[in-house]
Amino acid sequence: MTKTAFYAGSFDPPTNGHMDVITRALRLADTLVLGVGVHHQKTPFLVTDDRIRLLEQEVQPLAKRAGVAITVTTFDKLVVDAALASGADFMVRGLRNGTDYEYEAQMNGMNGTMAPDLETVFLAAAPDVSFISSSLVRQIATMGGDITPFVPKSVAACIAERLAAK
Repeated sequence: MTKTAFYAGSFDPPTNGHMDVITRALRLADTLVLGVGVHHQKTPFLVTDDRIRLLEQEVQPLAKRAGVAITVTTFDKLVVDAALASGADFMVRGLRNGTDYEYEAQMNGMNGTMAPDLETVFLAAAPDVSFISSSLVRQIATMGGDITPFVPKSVAACIAERLAAK
């Protein structure tokens, strides 16, 4: 039996923390769908096409090594609906700390009511990436700081190009 996992996020930008969760999620599923959230009322730091391109670039080698199919898609509705539409058997959620757990536990209860057959698997962040957040990476980058310890090289290069073009 094949298992499909759905991992959603803004990925704005994709971080080493995201890559950690993705790498470990590849051990749990035969297919991993990455859902890039698109919020029409918010202006993203990186445009959707850049986020998709960067994710595909970074995850394809990981998927190939793991022997797992991986796709990147967008969604602009409830995560649970996007997961169901992708054919997911379960959702993957990364946890950095206790605050994330409290929020995700509440979301799990709501999602479980809306889609009782869709499980959620929580993956605790590895200690070396547990402090990384996209919002802090954006803040450091816009203030001229070095983000290379927190994101893949391709992401750092894309952000540097974006900021230089301003």
